[in-house]
Amino acid sequence: MKPEEILPEGQDAQDVVSFDHQNRGLLGTVQYWLHKTPSLVPLVVLIMSIATFGILLGSKFFSPFALTLILQQVAIVGIVGAAQSLVILTAGIDLSVGAIMVLSSVVMGQFTFRYGWTPELAVIAGLATGAFCGFINGFLIAFVRLPPFIVTLGMWQIVLATNFLYSANETIRSQDIQKSAQILQFFGEKIRIGGAVFTYGVIGFVLLILILSYVLNNTAWGRHVYAVGDDPEAAELSGVRVRQVLLSVYVLAGLICAFAGWALIGRIGSVSPTAGQFANIESITAVVIGGISLFGGRGSIMGMLFGALIVGVFSLGLRLIGTDPQWTYLLIGVLIIGAVAVDQWIRRVAA
Repeated sequence: MKPEEILPEGQDAQDVVSFDHQNRGLLGTVQYWLHKTPSLVPLVVLIMSIATFGILLGSKFFSPFALTLILQQVAIVGIVGAAQSLVILTAGIDLSVGAIMVLSSVVMGQFTFRYGWTPELAVIAGLATGAFCGFINGFLIAFVRLPPFIVTLGMWQIVLATNFLYSANETIRSQDIQKSAQILQFFGEKIRIGGAVFTYGVIGFVLLILILSYVLNNTAWGRHVYAVGDDPEAAELSGVRVRQVLLSVYVLAGLICAFAGWALIGRIGSVSPTAGQFANIESITAVVIGGISLFGGRGSIMGMLFGALIVGVFSLGLRLIGTDPQWTYLLIGVLIIGAVAVDQWIRRVAA
């Protein structure tokens, strides 16, 4: 029986839809639209943050240099956040993203300077290292069915220890890289457009976000990622190969972390085994503030981008004002709790 056949005479489906929207009320309508567009909340917060610091600081904050500096500061966290977003969309979590990023950068440096590989091959080896770490995570989670939190917590410890043991806790200096392996610092090279200063790392970050956004919204694989995060059992029954999707997500996340490791070398100029120690926490922060649900199946990469930019705006704005750095952590903590509370409120629409 068609839906219109069970409606009262003279009433069609569109009337029912309109009636439903009218009965939501203002608060219900806001809740409904936020459920449909999770990235709307972080976008509004981002605009309000920029406006507030713009009023307080004027041209000091609104200068092209200051605004592009924010992009430079959040590029690494944003790239790692993209990897974390893919995992959290499947209702998982990856605590090893920061360690994988650093190990990949160390492999690139060590293969170049210890073993004499060409820098190009060393970069490929670093990217392969990240993908392999992601494969181990994905295999244990998807096929052995271990909890993502436990697997990635263990992987974080293993990779962190491997990183220090393999590198002997030695830093490869910027001067040495500049002499014979400049490609390792490629993403740190700058492009000046007027007063704005962009790096290839920022450009790579933005392109990555655009590509992932397109893939998640316009491909079968992207729809499967959301389906697995929303309800894996229902996704399995509808023909989605849940295990393979999970494995592919963790491998891709590891590869993206390795890319972040390459960009990290360009950002700091050297290969340091102690860099990026808080990238896992910072990536989760960007994801949560960006409106991606920790329960999986809802959110967007663009929201994560807005979340990372919010952190960057607060960090730079409060620094320019001259406040104690601890205020940044306090406000970001409030934003994290607020974002989770809003997510819980929005989820009631789907309940």
